[in-house]
Amino acid sequence: MSSPIPSTPSPLDAEIESLKAKITTLKSHLRIQTSTILSSPSVSSLLSNPPSSSQLKQKGITPTILKSLRHYASLQKAHNQQSLYRTCATITTFRVQDPDPNAVDGGAVLGLRIEVFARGRFMRPYYVLMNRACAGPGGRKEKKKKKKKNKNQGKYATWLRVHRHTIPPCVPLSGLAARHLPAPPSREEEDEGREQDLAKFARRLRRELVRYHHRLATITDLRRAILAEDEPRTNANKIQDVTPADAEAKQITIEWEDGQTGRLVMGDDGEILKVVALTGSGGGQGNGSASGRDREVVRELVGQAKRVEDVVRRLAVTGSKAAEAAAA
Repeated sequence: MSSPIPSTPSPLDAEIESLKAKITTLKSHLRIQTSTILSSPSVSSLLSNPPSSSQLKQKGITPTILKSLRHYASLQKAHNQQSLYRTCATITTFRVQDPDPNAVDGGAVLGLRIEVFARGRFMRPYYVLMNRACAGPGGRKEKKKKKKKNKNQGKYATWLRVHRHTIPPCVPLSGLAARHLPAPPSREEEDEGREQDLAKFARRLRRELVRYHHRLATITDLRRAILAEDEPRTNANKIQDVTPADAEAKQITIEWEDGQTGRLVMGDDGEILKVVALTGSGGGQGNGSASGRDREVVRELVGQAKRVEDVVRRLAVTGSKAAEAAAA
């Protein structure tokens, strides 16, 4: 009869995983250092105007190595140019053609490309495709054929509506479109003075996307700061897990080892709105009220912090002091 497979990893497996993590970190540092060196003006000038062959030979640089360095330098230059463009031109427009023969406005589609930089890298671009629904199925060609005046093909023929998009469901795209890209008014609403503002719509939409990704990054930093503590706390009530509780990443669920659970609510820009800790089956360690709330645990976690980033910094400082005390 075969023996059962142990559920806990062996020390050798743990050491292998630790070495793999170190290798990944070293490779990342190597890429950063290589990018920094190749982007420096002195190295670029040296590769553009290299010294004589005898001097290169004395330093052990062969023509093959010099050619390889120039190749990687050109790739780095192209990467820097692309990153600069994506940083400065965060919102760009483009035109595409809808292949559907029955598409409105002759298949003409205007696209928005939105760039977001978070967690030290560029996210995958977001796209919003819009068309002119009031232009009719044939677009401008059809309008030339028809001489009858159509209300929808007059003043509001150039008005846009969202056709397709890749925006996350938690971002209020429909609300922003209703506010800044409203539909043409009906006859009863003709005198309301409704207007569309594509530039404001694009800016507000990117702002919501940046907020969303920054909230996700803040939750990740908070989780790392809490779970990275190797030394046990003095009250033995250590936080076990930190996870987002909603799709908008505005609420954070906190779980303690003794069964307590908590909820931290933050605003659009990371400010702390409310923190509640409830005593679980373990009973908790603080002086909870009759409703089961534990304010002592909340004070230990948040302190005087007003933003979630302040909690991350405070936990990082506390963890470093505990590590120094343990080493001493």
